[in-house]
Amino acid sequence: MPSVSDIMETMEYGPSVEDAKSVRNWLAERGAFGHFINGSFSKPVATFASHDPASGDLLAAISQGSEDDITRAVKAARKAQPAWAAMAGHDRARFLYAIARTIQKRERFLSVLETLDNGKPIRESRDIDIPLVARHFYHHAGWAELAETEFPDHRALGVCGQIIPWNFPLLMLAWKVAPALAAGNTVVLKPAEYTSLTALAFAEICQHVGLPAGVVNIVTGDGTTGAALVRAKVDKIAFTGSTEVGRSIALALAGSGVKLTLELGGKSPFVVMDDADLDAAVEGVVDSIWFNQGQVCCAGSRIFVAESVAARFEDKLQARMKTLRMGAPLDKSTDIGAIVHPLQKERIEGILRESIAAGAELVGGVSGEGCFIAPGYLRKIAPANPGMSQEIFGPIATLSTFRTPDEAADLANNTRYGLAASIWSESATVATDMAARIKAGVVWVNCANQFDAAAPFGGIRDSGYGREGGRIGMLDYLALPKAKASHEPAAGRIAAVPDGATGKGEGIDRTAKLYIGGAQKRPDGGASYAAQGALIPLGGRKDIRNAVEAAHAGRAKWAALGPHGRAQVLYFIAENLALRRSEFAELAGEAEVDAAIRRCFFYAGFSDKYQGDTIAAKPGYLIHVQPEPQGVIGIAAPNGSGLAGLMSLALPAIAMGNTVVAIPSQDHPLAALTLYQVFDTSDLPAGVVNLVTGPREDLSVELARHDDVQAIWHHGHGAGLKAVEEAASVTLKPVWSPLASDWKAPAAQGRAYLDQAVRAKTVWLPYGALPAGTGSSSY
Repeated sequence: MPSVSDIMETMEYGPSVEDAKSVRNWLAERGAFGHFINGSFSKPVATFASHDPASGDLLAAISQGSEDDITRAVKAARKAQPAWAAMAGHDRARFLYAIARTIQKRERFLSVLETLDNGKPIRESRDIDIPLVARHFYHHAGWAELAETEFPDHRALGVCGQIIPWNFPLLMLAWKVAPALAAGNTVVLKPAEYTSLTALAFAEICQHVGLPAGVVNIVTGDGTTGAALVRAKVDKIAFTGSTEVGRSIALALAGSGVKLTLELGGKSPFVVMDDADLDAAVEGVVDSIWFNQGQVCCAGSRIFVAESVAARFEDKLQARMKTLRMGAPLDKSTDIGAIVHPLQKERIEGILRESIAAGAELVGGVSGEGCFIAPGYLRKIAPANPGMSQEIFGPIATLSTFRTPDEAADLANNTRYGLAASIWSESATVATDMAARIKAGVVWVNCANQFDAAAPFGGIRDSGYGREGGRIGMLDYLALPKAKASHEPAAGRIAAVPDGATGKGEGIDRTAKLYIGGAQKRPDGGASYAAQGALIPLGGRKDIRNAVEAAHAGRAKWAALGPHGRAQVLYFIAENLALRRSEFAELAGEAEVDAAIRRCFFYAGFSDKYQGDTIAAKPGYLIHVQPEPQGVIGIAAPNGSGLAGLMSLALPAIAMGNTVVAIPSQDHPLAALTLYQVFDTSDLPAGVVNLVTGPREDLSVELARHDDVQAIWHHGHGAGLKAVEEAASVTLKPVWSPLASDWKAPAAQGRAYLDQAVRAKTVWLPYGALPAGTGSSSY
């Protein structure tokens, strides 16, 4: 028998297995699970097996959802939604509180069930996941109570379809169900087929607290069930999963009017600067990618270390790897649990083989029996190596070095993803500078994988769009009152006038030109079309390309002005537009000019007042939510409002620091094209506003296809909007369709326009010391 001193030296603990008897009895009693629809479980049919990934043991039989099951669930949710939305916020809050409290009372049961189903260590399920589940329902009970005063102009969307992954089964459910219910929506949720059991246990909790029938519905099944939910008549789809599936969902929903939130893949950078606390950074790697088997989309799987400290860091990293314990997930001493499914293990092993064949060297990462893979990392890895570009989604990181902060930022941003990042430095200046430069939706400073219900979470680029958590997450489950139907004249076909036509005797003036990069330009090809008694330049694909390049070139100078400087420019535009009121009135009408001037003042006023938020939600941290400009926004302005419509969209976009490429009214473009004189005399930097006239719908699609356009605002509906959303689905850019019954009215301006002009970056900053007894884990 080893002595106490030997044990303290080896740290070899004896088994300490969590008792799973109550969970196994619960599973045995139920045998097979049906769907949870309209407040009760259906009879199990067409079942498939759910296994414990650690042992391979059969846990339960789960029903495979069909199109009819989804239809019944959506019908139940639709029937229940009006009464749920009409219920007082206080009453909804009481239900959410009851759910939170019941989850707390069943924490141990749910933790064991989650670990059996998913394979993660009981320490993670017990200490991190389930407490966060309860936290989400508590937090959103508060929003339900406050919704009537905090969101007075908003309404519930209706029925929300929600599709969640297998890495955080119950937490992802809470992340989506809690805000949906708080906002007055009803839900049809499809859990991952590998990990449906805690969702079904949650259904029993809904029954236990007396949640009205139809408010929450759960239909189990594989990807075909999820596809049926996407096709169903719902008002929103919230999806967490792979980028490829997210892109297909965006394409499927194009033109449907269904609101969409996508939280997709990630290949997050973990940046260790030369002044970092290396021991703390190593623990950050353990927390970020090894304790959860790397089965988290925001894991810091690309480690970048300053070259001057890389050798010391690697020595510490390898020493820490040797102390990690891989084994039975229910053992409270286990650090590394099981991969969720044999197919996922095969996928990880396949990427590792490709990476090694491409020249990388694997340290650790040995495959064990069953669904186990030891933690490891790929070193000597080139930027084009598959291991560097593909989301491994396993306990394997990559490790590279850098020499300067500029190189670190370039390497961190050298990915199609943009979900999260972790930065390690003892200098606040260095850390916050890097946080601002890295393109990601969430940035952790000297910590990793922090989550809270009050902190918005979500990504950019191929990591999706929309946010979950906090006030911003609530807005993604709410809608403004529907605008009255407008009588927007559709843009017709354009008859091109070839270059060289004079138009003499027809009252046609040939002076109109495109406005790109702060200068008037003839369109590529030189063709024009007739509108408002003038020859209007007929822009095309090359003109869109040139305008986008000019917009990107103008971003740095526009950003450098800061909010106050941008506000001043908007006031100048209003002043100069007012001086030429009569001239513009002849082109667009007095009411349009006056509305455009009002828009300048309104958004100038908001330019330096639309602020971020700092949340003190978790001891030891400040959570700063920073609104960042989308980048380059492509705008298809209303066809029936030549001046007010364009300014109502362009002004909020540039007030928030974006640059724009706008397609003015096809039939009434002269006022827009004359604006160049106002812009030039108002100190607007070149490239901030670019105007390309021509066939509205065709140019809109070109904008949506462009890789370097970050968002699209397209006024309209029907086939034109559908074509734009289909094009945008390829590059996963958000499309917003602002509608107004009268672009001259005060209702055609507001904070909602500013909300669409920014995306939230959530930055976690250590603040003070953790209170005694909270522990030092980054969770």
